[in-house]
Amino acid sequence: MSKSLLEQLPGIVAAGKRQAAQILEQLDGRNRVTLQTRELVIPSKDTASLDLFRRVTQERGNGDGTNGDQLNRLVYGDNLLAMAALLAGDDDTPSLRGKIDLIYIDPPFDSKMDYRTRITLPGVTIDQKPTVMEQFAYSDTWADGTASYLAMITPRLALMRELLSDRGSIYVHLDWHVAHYVKIVLDELFGKDNLVNELVWKRGHAHSDSKQGSAHFGRLHDVLFLYAKREEDYYFKMQYDPYTREYIDKYYKNVEPETGRRYWLDNLQGPGGAAKGNPYYEVMGVKRYWRYSEQRMKQLIDEGRVVQTNPGTVPKYVRYLDEMPGRPVQDIWDDLKSLGGLGAKVDERVGYATQKPAILLERIIEASCPEGGTVADFFVGSGTTAAVAEKLGRQWVVSDLGKPAAMITRKRLIDQDAKPFLYQAIGDYQVEQARSTLGRSFRVADLAKVVLDLFGALPLPPEDNVNGSLGRLPNTRTLVFADSPSKLTTVSSLRRAQGYRDSKLGGFDKVTVLGWNFSAGIGQDIAALNDPNLEVLVIPPDLLDRLKKKGADKLASEIRFASLQYLQATVASRKEVGDGEELRVDLQNYVLLSPEAISLDDKNRELLRQVMNAEPLALIEYWAIDPDYDGEVFRSVWQDYRGNADNDDDPLRVMTSAQLQLSRKDSARRVCIRAVDVFGFESEVVIPGVEVNS
Repeated sequence: MSKSLLEQLPGIVAAGKRQAAQILEQLDGRNRVTLQTRELVIPSKDTASLDLFRRVTQERGNGDGTNGDQLNRLVYGDNLLAMAALLAGDDDTPSLRGKIDLIYIDPPFDSKMDYRTRITLPGVTIDQKPTVMEQFAYSDTWADGTASYLAMITPRLALMRELLSDRGSIYVHLDWHVAHYVKIVLDELFGKDNLVNELVWKRGHAHSDSKQGSAHFGRLHDVLFLYAKREEDYYFKMQYDPYTREYIDKYYKNVEPETGRRYWLDNLQGPGGAAKGNPYYEVMGVKRYWRYSEQRMKQLIDEGRVVQTNPGTVPKYVRYLDEMPGRPVQDIWDDLKSLGGLGAKVDERVGYATQKPAILLERIIEASCPEGGTVADFFVGSGTTAAVAEKLGRQWVVSDLGKPAAMITRKRLIDQDAKPFLYQAIGDYQVEQARSTLGRSFRVADLAKVVLDLFGALPLPPEDNVNGSLGRLPNTRTLVFADSPSKLTTVSSLRRAQGYRDSKLGGFDKVTVLGWNFSAGIGQDIAALNDPNLEVLVIPPDLLDRLKKKGADKLASEIRFASLQYLQATVASRKEVGDGEELRVDLQNYVLLSPEAISLDDKNRELLRQVMNAEPLALIEYWAIDPDYDGEVFRSVWQDYRGNADNDDDPLRVMTSAQLQLSRKDSARRVCIRAVDVFGFESEVVIPGVEVNS
């Protein structure tokens, strides 16, 4: 007989704590997880030559436990790896261990939710299933129901506690599916005494789950658990609701004739009397236990704040309405409507299924993060936490495993003209997956052999096989090179593969390169090589997860190695204008990754092919320009994305031509154009030696 969830829970929590402890032990080792900066996003379009990235990231903090003027960060990837990287720090940014003041998370809590993304393109609408990486992460989360969910969330909550400052706190947003199981985990990790509040958020509508004939009451609320890291030190600022007209008329019904100020005659007596330490003395002929000291009472009388309506009655305190901030917010929040309810802000919606309203995060951040503090969210979804933290002047670091979430968040921040921020990804993602799947001591050669087997290639003899990465297709003169997951496949990798083709075993006719991670400009590099006997294919990003679940022997017929996406763009002109100059960049064409590699059914795949053939540039979701690319950090000083009303009024297409107004520069420019398509795949073009047009 299988164990009940209650019987499994101690083992789940113990395993989660061990997993978190192992990650913490490896923070200083050579195998520590790192973050790779993909883009420095400058929404303000500030094209000044000041190197924001190096200036800001080299600051090591203020020496007082705060982060200093660090750049905000949007991280794409598994939040367990993202938190490991943030805890470890790197050469450019210090560790955030003990530096985050507030964490809000809204993790998935319904195993039956439909997480498909609806993509509207000119003339068609495509339903995309979650990316393969998201699918496997989510299937792992719910493989054994709530037990798997708790196994997922426990090590993550343990790492979040490590990131919190001593004044920090965490809000965990859940509903009835898993809330009270997670509370047991939170009690274990944070301590029962550190539970500050169980908050009930009445969303405002029942999501149509209590229709006529339903056998349950309408489910109208979510639960947020608020825990402090340290019971005695956490930051909290009371929030207030404005008084209603009914409340004012009931309590503040008195009006001073000379000033028109409304006031309420409030109680001055000390609740609990002597047992609570309240002083006993006489005021205006009345002896009572009072809430103020005798000295303070005399001061209030002198200020005219104590009145006696009739001789012998208990004196009252004059409390003016215009001095009061409002009614203190209680633990039932029924005044913050969800985005799906009546009265919601329609213009706030960004098309993300689980988006939360900004007013909810405003209350949380104002209450639990001091000005200048840092907010984190590791299931950022639609980006509300980052957007509100930016608006309120807090620093932020957010992450998500979903590519749609990362794209929506980036666009949302650009749209609100956020301060410059970093868009980052997990460095060596496949290496981290391999360590998880094959063990910490896995060898690259072992993984290369698996990839070659799945591609149908036979390994070359050991004396000709470089790190076990070379194979050949049976009955052909085709060499296969499986590149390492621990580095980017670049033009140097391709040239090395060409050399293997020409030298190994007397030479081959063709070489196929199988890569995990590619430099963003690899498509341009392939075109420049102009080698018809060089083929470059993408190893499926979910391969290691699938190996873990099925094994290599069951996967050979299912694995598809896709061709690369490829952007074509050009600098149309660079000319002097007044004291500055103008740079014009044109998009020319976009070739999408093989549709077979995208999570679509046959119907939606055919719809996609129609757009690919008719209007390939309509597949671009976002593109940006760095007019002085240094080859290290992409600094986007101009951006456009679908639906950006500032640039054009076409919600389904980006502008295909950009004009940048820049400061004068005497030397040649190295221009980089980077694009992200509607499925989240990146590509770039680098154009060196751009001179001023004569």
